[in-house]
Amino acid sequence: MPRDTEDNPRTTPMTRTAPAVSVIVPVHNTLPYLDRCLESVFAQTLHPDRIEIIAVDDGSTDGSADRLADTARRNPRLTVVHQPPSGGPGKPRNTGLARATGDYVFFLDSDDRLGPEALDRLTRMAQTHGSDVVYGRIVGADGRAAPVDLRTTNPAVSVFDSPVYWSLAAYKLFRRAFLETHHLRFVEGRLLGEDLPFGIAALLRARTVSVLADYDCYYLHGRADDSNASRQDVDWPDYLHCIGGVLDTVAAEVPPGPDRDKLMTRHFHGEILMPFGPAYLARTPAERRRMTAAARPLVRRHLTDRIRAALPPRLRLRAHCLDAGLDDALTAVVRADTGPVPTQVDPDGRIHARYPYFRDPHHPLPDAAYDLTDRVVLRQRLTGCHWTGTVLQLTGTAALPHLDTTAVTLVLHRAGATHRLPVHYADGHWRAALAPATAAGGAPLGDGLWGLKIDVTGHGTTTDGDRGPAVHRVAWLVPETTPSAADLAPRPLPPGPATAALFLSDPHGHLHLRLTAPE
Repeated sequence: MPRDTEDNPRTTPMTRTAPAVSVIVPVHNTLPYLDRCLESVFAQTLHPDRIEIIAVDDGSTDGSADRLADTARRNPRLTVVHQPPSGGPGKPRNTGLARATGDYVFFLDSDDRLGPEALDRLTRMAQTHGSDVVYGRIVGADGRAAPVDLRTTNPAVSVFDSPVYWSLAAYKLFRRAFLETHHLRFVEGRLLGEDLPFGIAALLRARTVSVLADYDCYYLHGRADDSNASRQDVDWPDYLHCIGGVLDTVAAEVPPGPDRDKLMTRHFHGEILMPFGPAYLARTPAERRRMTAAARPLVRRHLTDRIRAALPPRLRLRAHCLDAGLDDALTAVVRADTGPVPTQVDPDGRIHARYPYFRDPHHPLPDAAYDLTDRVVLRQRLTGCHWTGTVLQLTGTAALPHLDTTAVTLVLHRAGATHRLPVHYADGHWRAALAPATAAGGAPLGDGLWGLKIDVTGHGTTTDGDRGPAVHRVAWLVPETTPSAADLAPRPLPPGPATAALFLSDPHGHLHLRLTAPE
């Protein structure tokens, strides 16, 4: 019978206030990170009596078990449970959940840490809004990226119209009664993907899912030895078979249509096509055939035209090759991603990634699989906006993904009039000096409300390697930080009596310049 022991006696409900949150920490050979993880819980601003910590040692052999025992002797809030190694974090999380007594539970991986105010803020949001699930802002650290950038705090989000479904990992706050009502538990014995069924069911069944994005709640750390579970080698055919069951669950929960396709698009990105990268190239031809044989039924069963269009060309091509049984082309496409892929702009403005076999008459790969026209979206930031005397100084960054950005222009627009001003641009950064007294081709701008936009020009290449037609993208300027009161206040523009003032539109914060003549 598995050994199951505690290193400190559990106090009874008669002698303490029921905790607001139970923090469940699965531990397996994470000694170098364990103190940092647990100290982040001990340092929470939520009152200590409101926090229960349950660390489940899953057969560690690196001294983690002894460190947990020593820490528990010095911290009575920590309960330690030992069990034989189970092959993944699912079983230790389930063990901790079975012992939890808090109103809420939070799953904290033992190589990560919490921000000091995380539990206080998360539980308060859940209590205020009746949340079943609360996402806290996730921050990448030590070379590891956050799975999704949560930028807007929202007490109630839709799974289908927010980024929450793109992060199905366990590290978030759950109402414990909700988990028990729906009998939600993690898949046991899997190192990768064990949290998908749990996360999907929780999001699809929750009455209220909230997002707390204005505080760094969870720090997702990379390990110095690159031994995070997501970096480990796995049996990919077995993994893809498991993902097939996950997709069947999604299909059973969500009717066919745009909503289901939004969820499936995330799975094609994150699970189905993800193995077809370096892991695929590292396999023998026979092993590659096993991988394609496992993935092909998933593509044929679940890939719709809407999902196909939502994928970037590098994944769209993988899906097409899997569906059509073009294993040699699939290998060539995956190998091409080990270096930069050139971009071609056609005379009609369509933009394509020139992966292998692009417009090769001997290979039946459609242009649509290479098309990235709709994915070339201007990425820009207005980092500075202030007056120096009567000149508005603007600074920012701008780039067109997949293209060589060659020029940036400042555009001033008012009903019936448009003026374009040159911008100094280098290495992705730009700066401009806007003088209302001379911005109209050397003459003063007219009275009224002028909108400020940025026009960015980029180029691809032709099949001969020459520069292709120009591509333009235009976007409103939105200051990253609200200009100071002095910069927003009206100011005179000598030598004339006109005044100028900055104006931010509601609700999007688009930057405008209001010029007013004297009455």
